[in-house]
Amino acid sequence: MNLYILFIILFYTLTFKPHPQEPKFDRRILAKNLADPWEVSYGPDDHLWVTESKGYRILRIDPETGKQAVVLDLNSEREFPRYDTLKTAGKPWPQGGLMGMALHPYFLRGKPYVYIAFVYAFEGKDKAGKGCALAFGGCFFRTKIVRYRYNKEQNQLESPQTIDANIPGSNDHNGGRLLIAAQGDKHFLFYSVGDLGAGQFDNGGRTNHAQNPDIKEGKILRYNLEPDEDKQPEHQWIPNSNPFNREGTQYASYSVGHRNPQGLTYLSINDADRIYSCEHGPFSDDEINLIEAGKNYGHPLIIGYDDGNYNGLAAGASDKGELPGKWHTTYPLITDEKKLAATLGANYRNPLYAFNPTDNTSLKNLLEAIVSSKSPEWESIAPSSIEAYSAAQIPGWKNSLLITTLKAGKLIRLQLSDDGRRVVGEPEEYFAGKLRYRDLAISPDGRTIYLITDRSSVTSGPTEENPDETDLRGCLLVFTYR
Repeated sequence: MNLYILFIILFYTLTFKPHPQEPKFDRRILAKNLADPWEVSYGPDDHLWVTESKGYRILRIDPETGKQAVVLDLNSEREFPRYDTLKTAGKPWPQGGLMGMALHPYFLRGKPYVYIAFVYAFEGKDKAGKGCALAFGGCFFRTKIVRYRYNKEQNQLESPQTIDANIPGSNDHNGGRLLIAAQGDKHFLFYSVGDLGAGQFDNGGRTNHAQNPDIKEGKILRYNLEPDEDKQPEHQWIPNSNPFNREGTQYASYSVGHRNPQGLTYLSINDADRIYSCEHGPFSDDEINLIEAGKNYGHPLIIGYDDGNYNGLAAGASDKGELPGKWHTTYPLITDEKKLAATLGANYRNPLYAFNPTDNTSLKNLLEAIVSSKSPEWESIAPSSIEAYSAAQIPGWKNSLLITTLKAGKLIRLQLSDDGRRVVGEPEEYFAGKLRYRDLAISPDGRTIYLITDRSSVTSGPTEENPDETDLRGCLLVFTYR
């Protein structure tokens, strides 16, 4: 009997480990009234760098005092009206505007470069003669990636050098996140581009190119940090090792099959370089993906896991009924997710994690409501950014992914396996509030998390929200671990 009791005690001791106490944070507001901040980065210079998506400015902010300096004003580079004049101008605004930003890893060691991505041109008028193309053919913009040099003495960004000025844009699904990540002994610049909303709402008649590696829509793109010695100027910023390059032609595409990846992050885990993205699902199945060269992430043929919940449906719908067909979309019909995954072959990748997979019947009812011009709610959390947490400062958080959400604003933590190839355990939620979190940054010591919030709160399509009901709009919030 004593041996039996001893065995039971030993079994429970080894099997049931106590859950770490939930971490406590102190919150303060570091900055207010920002013009829809999109990116926040903790720079090697111990300052926070922030892009304003609608203000078209880059701010450099002291993380202790909140003192701000405008280091770049890009309004003169924007070839369409200011956001606050759009109603009188009769033109749409792109999703985002001034979006992603990344600082060179050797910023303090002779490479004071800042890479930024922004929408600079509106092309809809040329294509359709008005704000958006006729018959829901699309809202057409153009995006560019530019490298600037930071002048420390003047506290200004200067000497722009264009990396790519030919990235398609839209009023929906622009993606927009920049990341510098190590791969072996080199660093590369990654940029996430969505499918531009092709197949839904104002872009219901626009062709979806997410599966075509030759076109930059619905991709993760990869660039050099410095131009190489290729003879053709358009190839100099594209790595010679990019997976879809062909003889005589180079492509920025690094992975394909993405819907709207608004978050990118890098983690070195057990000597492996890992890149992760967060991606908006259409009505459910928001994705966390491990990004690998040449792989296919399924959109618009597979949504979330290849589990069949979107069988007989499409990845979107227009609610106006001006296009032929029941679903009013150029998205292809998803016949069978499992078979389509097999058709894509060995390069297809399921997400590491999909939030809220919704059953097939509920999704059919949802799309029926949309094409009937109703405004139903759906289960997407709208993940807007992702950061890897690699410090040991917060117990139990090492090698986690932190995801911000726009809907029911919160920070979600996902724990990674030891090799970084799986999510283990259940999601944990923090900092929930009546707001829309757009991006986050982590202090070098891992004690402080910086979160930025949207000033406006209008989403694409029929689920518009009232900005007056949102708290803490356009703020930079600081959460410090006790």
